[in-house]
Amino acid sequence: MLSRKARLDAHGEDSSYFLGWKEYEKNAYDDVQNPTGIIQMGPAENQLSFDLLESWLASNQDAARLTKNGESVFRELALFQDYRGLPDFKNELVEFMAEIRGNKVNFDPRKLVLMAGATSANETLMFCIAESGDAFLLPTPYYPGFDRDLKWRTGVELVPIHCSSSNGFKVTKCALEEAYQQAHKLSLNVKGVLITNPSNPLGTTMGRDELNDLIDFAVAKKIHIISDEIYSGTVFDHPSFISIMEALMDRKLQDTDLWSRVHIVYSLSKDLGLPGFRVGMIYFNNETVVSAATKMSSFGLISSQTQYLLSKILSDKKFTRNYLKENRKRLKTRREMIVAALRNAGIGCLKSNAGLFCWVDMRHLLSSNTFDAEMELWKKILREAGLNISPGASCHCSEPGWFRICFANMSEDTLNLSMQRIKALAEKIQQCRRGRVTHQDSGCNSRRRSFSKWVLNLCSYDREPDR
Repeated sequence: MLSRKARLDAHGEDSSYFLGWKEYEKNAYDDVQNPTGIIQMGPAENQLSFDLLESWLASNQDAARLTKNGESVFRELALFQDYRGLPDFKNELVEFMAEIRGNKVNFDPRKLVLMAGATSANETLMFCIAESGDAFLLPTPYYPGFDRDLKWRTGVELVPIHCSSSNGFKVTKCALEEAYQQAHKLSLNVKGVLITNPSNPLGTTMGRDELNDLIDFAVAKKIHIISDEIYSGTVFDHPSFISIMEALMDRKLQDTDLWSRVHIVYSLSKDLGLPGFRVGMIYFNNETVVSAATKMSSFGLISSQTQYLLSKILSDKKFTRNYLKENRKRLKTRREMIVAALRNAGIGCLKSNAGLFCWVDMRHLLSSNTFDAEMELWKKILREAGLNISPGASCHCSEPGWFRICFANMSEDTLNLSMQRIKALAEKIQQCRRGRVTHQDSGCNSRRRSFSKWVLNLCSYDREPDR
């Protein structure tokens, strides 16, 4: 009944990243109704500053009511809009993007293409600049959803740039070249490199040397650079964020061929905590690609009501400056809390300065240095500790034992409870390993909650080696 395209299994739905969400939905934690349920630490949502936005809305009810100077603009917004977007919104958006980057980079609203979220933006980019079967290189670990966003419907292949914990998972010249050569061994035409800066799942920003190595590589290979910068406003500690556009301008590359092959993806899902508003965008320096992407944007438009409301919020410069400052402060405080709690449980984290998550090192809790052992530990965390976190294998990490834990999508009390649970599990695993208690009495085979077949018999999706 289904078409070949619809039957493709490249969506990645059978990855533990998505499977954990499904199990959470069946047994969601609630501090009153279900206090022993699974705590959701999988989605990178920012709920720490909702009160700031709610306060603004309460003080600016004209915007929320779709009125202007007391007059309704409902009819105007309800009619079909030009799919290039509302000019006021695009003007405010580029100013907001510049503000995040310390006004070191200016953006032209005519080069901005609006899309319904970063997912749609990334897929549209693939359709515009790559053919089915072409390849993009991505540093590992990377966001699990890229397997869906970039390749499911486009037919584009993803080749990992393997990064190592030995240098904090930084991208090196050697790793770039190895990935490029691997793609050619597979007879793949490399169209470009896609980076996430700040990184998801690492929570780190790329330094100037890394960006310059990437630029040199793209120049030498004559390929594109896509910089996904949706976490750029979450940088809460040093070093500061450097946009790929800033790195290009510092080297005065505006009049080179590379300038037209560099593209930025952005959204308001992370920096303003509005994933449900579905606001994404792509910034191009190439008018031909702008035109093509604008035509394709008609398949994923942002509602005019959403654009209107956000244009009013972003036009309040005093509010946006205060929001960015306060949100960064809250993210830093929350990260310090989770890092301290994990350290108290004997668990370390990669040093990070951005994002809504920590890249957590649980290698010492593995029964062996394998991805099978990582999946075994993930199942324990899910069914015994009642926490849904993302295993490194779902992020294509080349080293077993790393996990992404999100910290901004819950209350402080819930975070504290989650840390108590993970500490108890870590202590139990260590006790079992040291043989301080018997196998029967230790709880090493503790009660198993009613668990779906998929958890006990996970598919091999996450364990297959990257190409």
